[in-house]
Amino acid sequence: MTASTPMLITFVVYIAAMVLIGLYAYLRTKNLSDYILGGRSLGAFVTALSAGASDMSGWLLMGLPGAIFLAGISESWIAIGLIVGAYLNWLFVAGRLRVQTEHNGNALTLPDYFTNRFEDNSKILRILAAVVILVFFTIYCASGIVAGARLFESTFGLSYGTALWAGAAATIAYTFIGGFLAVSWTDTVQATLMIFALILTPVIVLLATGGVDPTLAAIELKDAANLDMLKGASFVGVISLMAWGLGYFGQPHILARFMAAESVKAIPAARRISMTWMILCLAGAVAVGFFGIAYFSAHPDQAGAVGENPERVFIELAKILFNPWIAGILLSAILAAIMSTLSCQLLVCSSALTEDFYKSFLRKDAGQTELVWIGRAMVLLVALVAIGIAANPENRVLGLVSYAWAGFGAAFGPIVLISLVWKGMTRNGALAGLITGAVTVIVWKQFGWLGLYEIIPGFIFSSIAILVFSLIGQGPSATMLKRFDEAEKEYQDAHI
Repeated sequence: MTASTPMLITFVVYIAAMVLIGLYAYLRTKNLSDYILGGRSLGAFVTALSAGASDMSGWLLMGLPGAIFLAGISESWIAIGLIVGAYLNWLFVAGRLRVQTEHNGNALTLPDYFTNRFEDNSKILRILAAVVILVFFTIYCASGIVAGARLFESTFGLSYGTALWAGAAATIAYTFIGGFLAVSWTDTVQATLMIFALILTPVIVLLATGGVDPTLAAIELKDAANLDMLKGASFVGVISLMAWGLGYFGQPHILARFMAAESVKAIPAARRISMTWMILCLAGAVAVGFFGIAYFSAHPDQAGAVGENPERVFIELAKILFNPWIAGILLSAILAAIMSTLSCQLLVCSSALTEDFYKSFLRKDAGQTELVWIGRAMVLLVALVAIGIAANPENRVLGLVSYAWAGFGAAFGPIVLISLVWKGMTRNGALAGLITGAVTVIVWKQFGWLGLYEIIPGFIFSSIAILVFSLIGQGPSATMLKRFDEAEKEYQDAHI
């Protein structure tokens, strides 16, 4: 039995478990609401861990530890920004979005919510929002499939083409079969696996490097700047990293978790669980990269793969320091991170195509069974397009992923946030905000003015456009104001 055999067995068992969860969710899926939002039945625990796992992709176990390993603790500003942004999202958006979507036509998707909230009979807001979701998320999905392929390729020595299908097949299977319930339940398992890996690994690395003091001394010896939070950082640089947190207000796959909670009263408990999970995971990821500096300084003979690609620091430490069976479980955590995010993105794309195009424009009277099967077909369609893009991992379109987070954050974030707290917002304000946010991100990215992360100007200009166009045109109708007040009263009565 080779060293990779235990890892292969662990991966196969893990993937089989995810598909079985998908089959169980299939038996619970009766209509489109079940398939897209799990019938709004998620308890606090599943809501919390599903929101966390769908947010943290392979970046958590590969990208972040790699950045810390390469540049030191100064790269952790992004983690701080994400924690602040996620907390504010839970605090200001989660509960209100849960009640507002129910009061506004029992909306199942963000475009659906925008259409009902602003009484957009022209449907142009629905179309534009759904197009933004499809463009950004199909590319996002492609990047997740590439990450999964790279994991299978490096762990089992598969060819890239074989690894591509191996990595994508399981995620597509359980998302296709079980829809939102499968995605949420598997997310909960995956989040548990991720936190286990990110707490255990830095502890074992620390023991292998001789404890806290010798480890910090070794890191300082390699480069004292590794311990400097402001190493090479400008004010603009720190603000740009922290601004990643702004993106949370507009991420459709995370907002869908809030919409699916069983009630607004489940949100405070979910917030506490989710934030605890997130802080521990991010701290663990930072620690893996940070302590990895000391380990590979002391063992340069084992540092070949990490020297070629710093993002392999977690993979290499797991392989070196753990029994192959445990290493298999830890590496499954990377697969879990990739699968949890990819499955959410596939489902959001599927719901945009099914609810916002097929049902709204092609078959208004379609039955529930028909809509669920159309949803499944759309999962398959989007996945195949994403695999087509991912087939060439050097394809330049994957460069767009770097600002997909900013695109969603600036295009949707201000609309979601302002629509939940200001009843004076109008359809024209929402349209202006959507277009301004998306265009600003794309243009700013091309020119890179001031070295500022494009989400900052995108978010600011979008917010200004919303306020200006809401104030200069016709105000909200009496029914819009009535629905807003009723939803806000329900939210306040829940004592969030």
